[in-house]
Amino acid sequence: MSTQSEAPVRRPSRLRRVVRTVAHDLLIVEPDPLPRMRRPRWLAYLPHCLVGYGAIFFTFLVTQQLSEHYDLRGGVPLALGLLTGLSVVVTMFRPMGGFWLATGTTVWIAVVTRPHVTGGQTWPWLPGGLPAFALVVLLVSLRVPPRVTVEVVAVVVALTGIASTVFRPPAGTAATFTEVLLLFGVAGLLGYALRAVRLARGQLQEQETLTEAERARRTLLEERSRIARELHDVVAHHMSVISIQAQVAPHLVENPSEELKENLAGIRQNALEALTELRRVLGVLRSEQADDPANPHHPQPTLADLDALVDNVRGAGLEVTTERAGTSRPLTPGVELTAYRIVQEALSNCLRHAPGSRVEVGVVYGPRDLHLCIANSRPTRPVQASAGAGHGLLGMRERAGMLGGELVAGPRPGGGYEVTAVLPMDPADRPADTTGGTA
Repeated sequence: MSTQSEAPVRRPSRLRRVVRTVAHDLLIVEPDPLPRMRRPRWLAYLPHCLVGYGAIFFTFLVTQQLSEHYDLRGGVPLALGLLTGLSVVVTMFRPMGGFWLATGTTVWIAVVTRPHVTGGQTWPWLPGGLPAFALVVLLVSLRVPPRVTVEVVAVVVALTGIASTVFRPPAGTAATFTEVLLLFGVAGLLGYALRAVRLARGQLQEQETLTEAERARRTLLEERSRIARELHDVVAHHMSVISIQAQVAPHLVENPSEELKENLAGIRQNALEALTELRRVLGVLRSEQADDPANPHHPQPTLADLDALVDNVRGAGLEVTTERAGTSRPLTPGVELTAYRIVQEALSNCLRHAPGSRVEVGVVYGPRDLHLCIANSRPTRPVQASAGAGHGLLGMRERAGMLGGELVAGPRPGGGYEVTAVLPMDPADRPADTTGGTA
């Protein structure tokens, strides 16, 4: 009982769904212009010109046949001829809109020609109306899915069958189902084939673009890997030698002093830390997603590591004092990293260019900005010549500028050098400085 009662409910539901789908397919009149030819470029609009010529040709052909073969007078033949040509033109830009205009024009022609049909004349289609409508079907099938093409041909065949069966004039020779179905079926199949070729070419071009982007990405990764290998071969080798020599040196001296042992241990520790940092940077270079903050190899020191950095510099023989002001609080990773790197680079410059000087490091947490100040006095020991290229200040300015901050560096009035930086605590609120700086 339950099965018999449920069956009648499911059939109308399925039928309504099918009718709704077909109606949605056939009543969409959104613009979808006829695509241009891609190659050669100077023939890009050749299809549009040919369709336009066909619209003009069918306009005159339908007008002539209505006037001479069906003996229609007045402005009706010209109006129907213009509507026939207009439906072809409209189909170039709105496929379903042009189809319904051509269908309405065909129905109008069948209505006005039925009283004038004599023996040997076709009805409801004109001899020139069949190829004109076949062109419309071809243009529609070029831009709609195959399902819609089948629905279009089915509508036309159904209307032809109704007209031929119910309204056929006694003296007329009606166009058969075979003629209509064969002509419009071939037009639909041709349009479907051309559409499939066009879509395949588009997908191939998109795949070629993706392949080119992937090739460029692989080239970049290979270049980064090459740089990583060169850095490892050059820098890691020398740092390893320094570490080993610092470890062996106390054993080469009789009764080494505790100060010598401590300095050599500091040299070895710094070398090992430099090797660890180098491995992290090389891991970033080798990574395919180096910009991902979640990358475990990405070095992310913060201001919380500042004390360890200062202790390390003190062990190298530099007198460093630190002072913090304001309410210390966690900042965004980019600000934390930039602030740490600026202090690190400034202290490295003090070690190289101001040995034996006194260094003051100040960190001030403001309401909206983070203020850094690294100042050193005159050096008390001779300054050795540096083989560096002098890109430290430039790098610090670029780091501050990327966050929309500022960095100023220059000599102090009483001697020495000073680096001050202002970094916004929320870089998203300020535009980044893209002008950069010069060292």
